[in-house]
Amino acid sequence: MTGGDVVEADGSARGRALGSASPPAAGCSAAEPPEPTGAASAGTAGGSATSLGGAAGTGAAGENAPGGCAAGRNAAGAGTSGTDPARGNRPGVDLACADAPDDGGGESARRATGPYRRDDHSDEPAPAAELVGRVAEYLDHLAVERGTARNTLEAYGRDLRRYLRGLAARGVASLAEVTRADVTAHVAALREGGSSRPPLSAASAARALIAVRGLHRFAHREGIVAIDVAADVTPPGVPRGLPKALPVDDVLRLVDGSGGPEPRGLRDRALVELLYSTGARISEAVGLDVDDVDAEGRTVLLAGKGGRQRLVPIGRPALAAVQAYLVRGRPTLSAAGRGGPALFLNARGGRLSRQSAWQILKTAASAVGLADSVSPHTLRHSFATHLMEAGADVRVVQELLGHASVTTTQVYTLVTINALREVYALAHPRARDPD
Repeated sequence: MTGGDVVEADGSARGRALGSASPPAAGCSAAEPPEPTGAASAGTAGGSATSLGGAAGTGAAGENAPGGCAAGRNAAGAGTSGTDPARGNRPGVDLACADAPDDGGGESARRATGPYRRDDHSDEPAPAAELVGRVAEYLDHLAVERGTARNTLEAYGRDLRRYLRGLAARGVASLAEVTRADVTAHVAALREGGSSRPPLSAASAARALIAVRGLHRFAHREGIVAIDVAADVTPPGVPRGLPKALPVDDVLRLVDGSGGPEPRGLRDRALVELLYSTGARISEAVGLDVDDVDAEGRTVLLAGKGGRQRLVPIGRPALAAVQAYLVRGRPTLSAAGRGGPALFLNARGGRLSRQSAWQILKTAASAVGLADSVSPHTLRHSFATHLMEAGADVRVVQELLGHASVTTTQVYTLVTINALREVYALAHPRARDPD
C-alpha cells in the first residue's frame, strides 16, 4: 500500500488517493513544440493518485499531449508512487486537477485530466459527484491492486468519462440507479455517434463497454450495488482482422532509410532497428532505460502491459545502432536536459514520447515510400510474422511478444497459413483450376 491509500473502516484497502483532496497542481501550462512533454509536476503529496482520463492532456493520442495538467512521460520531477511515469503502472495524477482554476481562456479546464473536465461538452449536465467518486475508486483499484498498465488506465478513463456524461444526460445520479437499459443505450449511442462525436467502430465500442462492465462488476463486488446490471450486456461483434506485416525487403528498406549521422538521426535509426529486432511495442521502447540494454548478453529488458517484464534478444545490427547512438548521439541530447536514465531522449533531454516515436517511424516510412503501409504496430507485426514464416514455435513468439495468452499470438499463424496457401496455389499441379 502506498502513502496515498486510505484504509476503510473495515480494514480493506481501497486505494483511494489522497490527491483527490489536494489543491490544484501548479504550472498547468502547455508544452512547447516540437515534442510535447506534458506539464510540470504531476505528483501529489499523498502518493499514488489516478485520474479519470490519465496522466496527460487528452490530445489525439491521449498521452504526452500538449498542456496536460498532470505531467506526461517527459515531465521533470513527475510524482509517482515510487515508479518512473514512463514505465510504472501507478501514475501520480492529481484528481484535483479537474477543478484547476480557469486561466481566462478556458484552457485550464480543457486540459484538466481529473474525473470530469467541466467544459468537455458545456451544453451537457455534469455527472453527479457520487458517480465521479465511484469511477475514481475503480481506477485506483485497477492501478493499485491490479497493476493495470498506464495506457489502459488512460483509455478506461476516457471511456468512463463519456459514460458518465451519458448517465448525467439521462438523469442518473448514482450507480444504484443505473439499469441494463442505460448500459445498452450507451453502447448504441457510441455506435451511432452524435452531432459533436463521430460514431465509434465496433472494436472501439467493445473496448468502451469493457470499461463500463468492469466498473459495474467492481461496484457489485464491493457491495456498492446489489445487482451487476452490465454483466449480460454483450459487446458489438468485432470482425477479426489479420495483422498487417511488411515483407522482409520492405522492412529492410524502412530500417536502412531511417535516421542520419546527427544525434537525432542516430536516435531514430536505433529506435527503428530496436523495434523490429525485438518486436517491442512503441510504448515499451520509449520506456527503456540505458541499463535495460545488455550489450554483452545481447538482450533487452522490456516492461510490458501490467508491469510484466520480459527479456528478449536483440540482433547485432540493432545493437550496433543503439551503441552508436549511445556514444555519438545521446550525450548531445542529454546535455539539453537534466539528465536521466531514459534510453531514447527528445531534443530537450527528456524521455521520448510515444507520439514522437510514432512520428519518427512515419517519417522513415515516408522517406522510402511506405507511408501508407505503416502503423505503430507494423514492425511488431512484421517481427512476429517473419519469425512464424521461418518456422518459430508459436510459444516462443508468444514469450517474445509478451502476450499473456497464446490465443493472441495464434493470429500470426493465420497470416502464415495464408502465405502457404498462395505458395501452394502457385506451385502444386493439382491446385490450379482445370483449363
